[in-house]
Amino acid sequence: MTRRVLITGVTGQDGGYLAEQLLAGGDEVIGTVRRTDGALQAAGLGHLEGHVELAAADLLDPEGLRRTVAAARPDEVYHLAAPTFVPDSWKDPTEVTRAVVTGTAAILAETATMDDVRVLVASSSEIFGDSGVSPQGEHAPTRPRSPYGVAKLAAHGLVRTLREHQDRHLVSAVTFNHESPRRPERFLPRKVTAGVAAIAAGQADELTLGDLAAVRDWSHAQDIVAGMVLALRHPVADDYVFASGIPHTVGDLVDTAFLAAGVERLVPTRDGRIRDRVVVDPRFVRPPEQWPPVGDPTKARQVLNWTPDHSFESLVAQMVATDVDRLRGEG
Repeated sequence: MTRRVLITGVTGQDGGYLAEQLLAGGDEVIGTVRRTDGALQAAGLGHLEGHVELAAADLLDPEGLRRTVAAARPDEVYHLAAPTFVPDSWKDPTEVTRAVVTGTAAILAETATMDDVRVLVASSSEIFGDSGVSPQGEHAPTRPRSPYGVAKLAAHGLVRTLREHQDRHLVSAVTFNHESPRRPERFLPRKVTAGVAAIAAGQADELTLGDLAAVRDWSHAQDIVAGMVLALRHPVADDYVFASGIPHTVGDLVDTAFLAAGVERLVPTRDGRIRDRVVVDPRFVRPPEQWPPVGDPTKARQVLNWTPDHSFESLVAQMVATDVDRLRGEG
């Protein structure tokens, strides 16, 4: 069965991996971008040229977004487009709210006029915040700590409300931290792997970070998007948490990256002391989180039979290897 699938934000980390999976399964893929000229090449997805149909769309233009959805005539929609860098949401809560909430509402409104369209909206672990529990599953309390989390919670609630009120096939995928070699360096895991790769290549001497004790739940982006497909194509629409369920500290991430790069983190100095190549800058250290953002993927594993293919160690090793190869190529 060939499906017409619309992916918003197709040039993002998740969008690219999702497009590859769907194309491999024989589906037609339409992907939204802000500007279509050279978008795939600029995102490092040139291999998708001629395979993915691009359509212009802007989350801040709900009417234009609705026209794009209508023109695509999709059987399925994966709404992945959204601001992704949480700290930016503090600069302008107005814009992040419009992009996340109004953009989601426009897609849900337009697809309501079509027959049998299935829609998945990517939510975020940011909806939980000071949840009072950890790990967090689908029924954990939601007390977001950022404007981004508040906006994502509103979109998450809208999906659930319309699904129940209108009896539609709408899915909310609550994703915890997920990474890949395609992640920009402004995100911590890529900053770590790129920094360690630079040390391994002799292009840097140390890596400056914040709190090494901070805890996160990291998965591979390919595993997360595979779970999204399982969720949307399951006979019953519902909400699902996608996460590894395994807590790791930033220190674990750093040590795993150094091990993957084959270089020592602790090195002797000329005066016989031991120097740590990782420097902690107090300016980047935040107060410890009482309820670490760790997901409980039990429902996705049991109901969808979702089984991730990548371990934390293999994810970090892949990212380090990609960064090492990149530096060698630049050299």
